[in-house]
Amino acid sequence: MEVSANTPAVVTGGASGLGAATARALAAKGAKVAIFDMNEEKGEAMAAEIGGVFCKVNVTSDEDVDAGFAKAREAHGQERILVNCAGIGNAIKTASRDKQTGEIKHFPISAFDFVIQVNLIGTFRCIAKSAAGMMSLDPINEEGARGAMVNTASVAAEDGQIGQAAYSASKGGVVGMTLPIARDLMREGIRVNTILPGIFETPLMNAAPPQVKEALAASVPFPKRLGNPDEYAKLAMCMIETGYFNGEDVRLDGAIRMAPR
Repeated sequence: MEVSANTPAVVTGGASGLGAATARALAAKGAKVAIFDMNEEKGEAMAAEIGGVFCKVNVTSDEDVDAGFAKAREAHGQERILVNCAGIGNAIKTASRDKQTGEIKHFPISAFDFVIQVNLIGTFRCIAKSAAGMMSLDPINEEGARGAMVNTASVAAEDGQIGQAAYSASKGGVVGMTLPIARDLMREGIRVNTILPGIFETPLMNAAPPQVKEALAASVPFPKRLGNPDEYAKLAMCMIETGYFNGEDVRLDGAIRMAPR
């Protein structure tokens, strides 16, 4: 599906990092982009930069997501593109001992649930509501194409490290649902793919000390550096614009396979 002037698109988590890079890439080809994010200051700034619209959206809320899509569609029309980049993480062992006291504690179930609610259910919520909207559109070509979606998982879906049980479960769920969703929507001409990023230069990573970033970069087989968000955006655009790209989960990681810690 060619992205051209006035193609409506929605990017969740679009105020920074991978989402912001993708929003810029879409806008550079003329797309009208709606930014879904919790950060109003950054979201409004990104929308102003790319000539889009900002919608304050918490992807765990049906009401927020419905209101976000309503605002985006009022501004730009029904989206043909959805890119899901909204996500969070934590690092807590399933069960552990306090090094000083020996006290045993387990992963707080509420913390596990919150990661699942944002990364997995939040992603599916946006997919389902966007797909229902795309189904109302006329096809754009003789193949019956109506739209395209790109989701964000993580290499942690396959190489989860110590403390990543919730994060890996959430991202593994995104990987696991990609093919069945693509099959659900195949008769409607809506394609669905997922990217599994490795270690990328994001605002969270940029807050790490230089020596930590250097060590992480050295752990990547080749090239020995962190990923650039623009590289994620390029793959997302390839998935969107290549009509035969469907139901796939693709690692983008410099060949890294994460160690236990």
